[in-house]
Amino acid sequence: MKLAFIDWSLIVFYFVIALCIGLYFSRKAGTNIENFFISGRALPWWLAGTSMVATTFGADTPLAVTEIVAKNGIAGNWLWWNFILGGMLTVFLFAKLWRRSEVLTDIEFTELRYSGKPAAILRGFRALYLGLPINCMIMAWGTLAMSSILGATFSFAKSQAIIISLLIAVVYSVLSGFWGVVATDILQFTIAMIGSIALAVISVDHVGGLSALKTKVLASHPEALNFFPQLGSAALPFLTFFVYVAVQWWATWYPGSEPGGGGYVAQRMLATKNERHSVLATLWFNIAHYALRPWPWILVALASLVVFPNLADPKMGYPKMMVTFLPAGLKGLMIAAFFGAFMSTIDTHLNWGASYVVNDFYKRFIKRKASSAHYVLISRITVIIIMVLAGFTAYWMESIKGGWELMIAIGAGTGLIYILRWYWWRINAWSEISAMACSFVVAMILLKSPLGGGGDLNWAYRILITVGITTCVWLAVTFLTPPVERQHLVRFYQKIKPGGLWQKIRSETPGVKSKTSIGTDIINWILGTILIYSALFGVGRIILLETAKGILFLLITAVSGILLVKNLSKSTDRSERGLSS
Repeated sequence: MKLAFIDWSLIVFYFVIALCIGLYFSRKAGTNIENFFISGRALPWWLAGTSMVATTFGADTPLAVTEIVAKNGIAGNWLWWNFILGGMLTVFLFAKLWRRSEVLTDIEFTELRYSGKPAAILRGFRALYLGLPINCMIMAWGTLAMSSILGATFSFAKSQAIIISLLIAVVYSVLSGFWGVVATDILQFTIAMIGSIALAVISVDHVGGLSALKTKVLASHPEALNFFPQLGSAALPFLTFFVYVAVQWWATWYPGSEPGGGGYVAQRMLATKNERHSVLATLWFNIAHYALRPWPWILVALASLVVFPNLADPKMGYPKMMVTFLPAGLKGLMIAAFFGAFMSTIDTHLNWGASYVVNDFYKRFIKRKASSAHYVLISRITVIIIMVLAGFTAYWMESIKGGWELMIAIGAGTGLIYILRWYWWRINAWSEISAMACSFVVAMILLKSPLGGGGDLNWAYRILITVGITTCVWLAVTFLTPPVERQHLVRFYQKIKPGGLWQKIRSETPGVKSKTSIGTDIINWILGTILIYSALFGVGRIILLETAKGILFLLITAVSGILLVKNLSKSTDRSERGLSS
């Protein structure tokens, strides 16, 4: 693909700005690992929330959505739309608790909540397991997507594209730490949204407008425009949809959408100024991530079904639309947007993964007393090591959607523990250890069984079986192993002040009252969930020229939003309300 001077100028301009930001924050990031990994707990809600959105806007996301729409229609997006339920649970039940914990990483929370050798073993294992192989797998599908884009635009070989992509990201991440990551996320998110909207408008216009797009798509893919699958649907089996909305969001672990929060979302909650900023940041993230962002990707995916109907690799419809139809200037902007989306995701995962390896393994078990400069140096070296491992993983990976599904499968059955550990005193470290081990083993066995042959229906059966077996195992292990040491639980309760099933511990802390009203939080969770789903469907219906339905959904959005604001105003602690915004 030939680029005009203006295209190259926009691409170079983006990298110059990003490099300047990295250099600006390099000194602040290098003072200690709290600044390197969580920005000194100084982020306002709008910056932390936008950083969450930018991180989840990877180069892989529009390609994966294109692949989903090609295979399962719009309804196929329930693979990730179901996480709205868990996301809003994080907003109202967990965001304030995470910030209250004051840990550096969500894995450090392990030894805040549990005690003894089991807690230490779990912390060390999760640090290496999540920080290296799992993190590298997540980075790999983002790198695979970026390499596909570079291959389509510049004709680079896969290996060349992977090396170029990761080298660009790692230099920036090593320099700036978390300060630079969140600062450039604003720029990256803005460019990525402008680029994706521009491509959607041009793609729809090329096929003759929205009405013509609908007609042409329905002629070849009759179920593609359904928001929900029909009974007996060939595009998306109803059992698969049921697993998405009734099981997956609470039962499975998935990076960025963990039940109870965690991962890089927890990293940003921990980096906020206070509990109020943590809640608002996570709320803004969920609104922007689900209600504002998907439709430009979906429109391009639908248009690609019309323009490139027989692609062997459906995800390539997105970069092909970009290469074929964008004019000079917009091509450069879109390439810069993809680099921005890619760097936002990869920089976060490099920094996040290194935080686990350094804070929760190296500092905890290898060298406990060293200077701040030493730990920052080790952090930067770890970033480089993770980058190399992710590059090798990306080279061997083939499918982005397949990577998503595998990640969900090996975490199936563990999610409920990450919810209950905050609200039930009896959960212990062995609960988590047994759940992780069982889920992984069962998922791998099923992958080699007749159910592992692919297809959405087989995948749904695998999830249900894995969740069922894993849940039975960890519940049995919980009651067969000793509870966490009582004084440790008392200290945890005094610090976090959770609600729920803590009566036995609460009786030993008569002067400490729970700061959590679960009833109010659940009502807010329901209102927030209604708000986001109605906004998502309302915007979609209007875009697809179903105006009356769209307006009805948006009215529901407005009503639920008003009620939610009133509830939040009533429940906000006065001392928190007095803090600076």
